Amino acid sequence: MRQEQWFRPYVTVYFWRFLLIVLLGALTILSASMLMFTSGYLISKSALRPENILMVYVPTVGVRTFGISRAVMHYVERLVGHDTILRILSKMRLRLYQLLEPQALRFSSRFKTGDLLGVLADDIEYLQDVYIRTVFPAIVALVLYAGVIIVIGVFDPIFALLMAAYIFLLVFVLPIVSLLLTKRNNRKVKNERAALYQKLTDAVLGMGEWFISGRQKDFLTGYEQDEASVDRTDRSLKRWGRFRGFLSQLIVGAIVISIIYWSGQQYADGQIEVTLIAAFVLVVFPLMDAFLPVSEAIERIPQYEQSFIRLNAITEETPEQVDGEDQAGMTREEAAATALEGVYLKVDNVRFDYGERGASDRPTVSNLSLDIPQGAKVAVIGRSGAGKSTLLNLIQGVITPMEGRVTINGIDACQFGDGMPSVVSVLNQKPHLFDTTLANNIRLGRMDASDEELQAAVQKARLGELVNALPEGLETRMQETGQRFSGGERQRVALARILLQDTPVVILDEPTVGLDPKTERDLLSTMFASLEGKSLIWVTHHLVGVEKMDEIVFMEEGRIVMRGTHAELMERYPRYRSLYGLDRPVQV
Repeated sequence: MRQEQWFRPYVTVYFWRFLLIVLLGALTILSASMLMFTSGYLISKSALRPENILMVYVPTVGVRTFGISRAVMHYVERLVGHDTILRILSKMRLRLYQLLEPQALRFSSRFKTGDLLGVLADDIEYLQDVYIRTVFPAIVALVLYAGVIIVIGVFDPIFALLMAAYIFLLVFVLPIVSLLLTKRNNRKVKNERAALYQKLTDAVLGMGEWFISGRQKDFLTGYEQDEASVDRTDRSLKRWGRFRGFLSQLIVGAIVISIIYWSGQQYADGQIEVTLIAAFVLVVFPLMDAFLPVSEAIERIPQYEQSFIRLNAITEETPEQVDGEDQAGMTREEAAATALEGVYLKVDNVRFDYGERGASDRPTVSNLSLDIPQGAKVAVIGRSGAGKSTLLNLIQGVITPMEGRVTINGIDACQFGDGMPSVVSVLNQKPHLFDTTLANNIRLGRMDASDEELQAAVQKARLGELVNALPEGLETRMQETGQRFSGGERQRVALARILLQDTPVVILDEPTVGLDPKTERDLLSTMFASLEGKSLIWVTHHLVGVEKMDEIVFMEEGRIVMRGTHAELMERYPRYRSLYGLDRPVQV
């Protein structure tokens, strides 16, 4: 099982510590039990006017000894337990970071941001609770269960079987029933709560539309109804918890009554002294402190399940080998050395879909082939869902083809790992600009760039006039998401960042979406001029500027249906002529 990768290895490494924790936990309960036993004996013996002071002096010392040892054992058990778990937690977090950091693009494309944040913030913490709140209490209870039955069996085997049945209900029957009910209801609560969060998120993002349409009361009514449904399921879980507690106390009561009756019979038969009746009865209560929490401990298992699922999914997504070779990922220096004399990018008969292998009737991309030598300019055109984004992910090594290969200078793209930013840079629709200075935003392309290189990138991106007009020049803060600047200006800042990064391959992922026609033409002219000599892969919905491309690839349903230069497509495909005419009616 994949879960063993996040559980069993740590059990193996820390086996002796785990054994010590269980032993200390058992000794804590035994110390509490002996404290009650000696207390019961002392009270009974004192009430009968003992023959001499030694008859109560020894139990008195025992009460003090076990009272102190219980506190000490509990403290040491907590100390060792939390020290061990924090060591495990540290190793888990380090391992998680080592999984996520080299494959950041891969994970961001295959997992929701909320899932990744959940893994980083909560899931490892939940795995800590697996040990402290479930594993250790359950094992201690089982050890004490066996010990109690053996001890009682020395006095009376038949009565030992009765106690075994009682405790079996506490340690096995109630926990299993609780697990089954809780698992079902937890799944229901989780699904309902997820739908509620989604609805609330949509409402927050679309708050203006709710008010404009005058239907805010409809939203509130529907939201309150959904919230009430979640609350009903949640209350049913709490009702079961209270009912389970009631059943557990009934079983404890039955055990106490049985112990009173049995010890009385033992005294009547001359098997024990009368002073031991109270001792045997009182010892039940600290022992129950070990058995009663088992139901709650087992009930927590469904809470850990989603954490395991996310961690296992990330583990499974991390590529360990490709074609039998270790795929640890190149460093930036190795990737830069590979691309030093130019990059030959090749997509060779690639197939990929996002479902399970073989589960999709129509793959996202299929039989896809491209040859892009250094300096070539390729436009990839197609409507949404045509497979353009998947093609870009394949080129960046974010995903691995199910069939065929994507290579950069003969090396599989997915092997570049952390070194990919030295080979391929991306200018997308909405590049993120941070709330810092203009210079810092551009330097994100290469943090060690000199001031001269920074100024050169600014000039190539045609930002010089804007920078000169700013009161603090390049030290002007851009504000959150760069909102101080227009859409075209933000794209030029992102272009300057790309120029500073200076990779041999540049992906233009619809960078002019949302811009007015004049701004779009000016930005395209700037990009093509400043990126001269680099391999360009330009993804776009429409055809403005495609005549400057060396090759145009038109995709539909994951396949290439038209390809060639602008002139070739205009000559061979009436459909292309019509599309170009719609985009550029003045020139047709």
